[in-house]
Amino acid sequence: MVPEIMKLQKDSRTSTSIKLFLIIENRMLREAMSAIFRQNSDFTVAGSVRHSELAYKQAASCQWDVLLADQASAAIFPRNFVGDLLGLTPGRKAVLFGMDDDSDVFLRAIRSGVSGYLLGEASAEDAMTAVQRVNAGEAVCPPVLCHHLFQFVARSTREGGMILNQRLCNELGLTPRQQQLVALLARGFTNKEIAGSMRLSEFTVKNHVHRIMRQLNAQSRYAAVQTVCEQNLVAS
Repeated sequence: MVPEIMKLQKDSRTSTSIKLFLIIENRMLREAMSAIFRQNSDFTVAGSVRHSELAYKQAASCQWDVLLADQASAAIFPRNFVGDLLGLTPGRKAVLFGMDDDSDVFLRAIRSGVSGYLLGEASAEDAMTAVQRVNAGEAVCPPVLCHHLFQFVARSTREGGMILNQRLCNELGLTPRQQQLVALLARGFTNKEIAGSMRLSEFTVKNHVHRIMRQLNAQSRYAAVQTVCEQNLVAS
């Protein structure tokens, strides 16, 4: 009877706790963070690894709710690494910790799909709180970087869209018409809205979007915009 009760308690914890997958470069920090989360019944550690060529497969094969990664790992993630992992299961979230107070790095993290961004002085308790809030559907970031985000959105709206690097567009093979379309996609326009803005049919816009996705080897319009945005930041 006692083993059955213990099993029920374990199953109850697993079903209600937040499942974490940790990608942390430093072994001591990785083990320490894993131990801290395992000591709290609100969390379950589904996996804890350093970034490597196998990290994506390891994370993709696990069931988890929140990805938690440190600055050292985030700095070497391949393009679309976070976004692709989040896209495998609806509702997944990502939190980065130990990050620098860098607005460009922050904006790239936001574009990748990250919902939580903690600076280097954040404590383990801050990380746990951030995971809980992000899992509940909130976003977590330092106020100063939140202000940068507001400024970026306002500036993009005033300027009528993303300012593209011409050399980058040529390297990516984007025509002037496609560049205009990508800028509207970056602002979140629907095909219907783009059609009205560019005086095209929705069918033509849809074909343009598919061609852009194919040229950029992107699986979605979001991934296509993300590719251009990230390379645009590097090129600017």
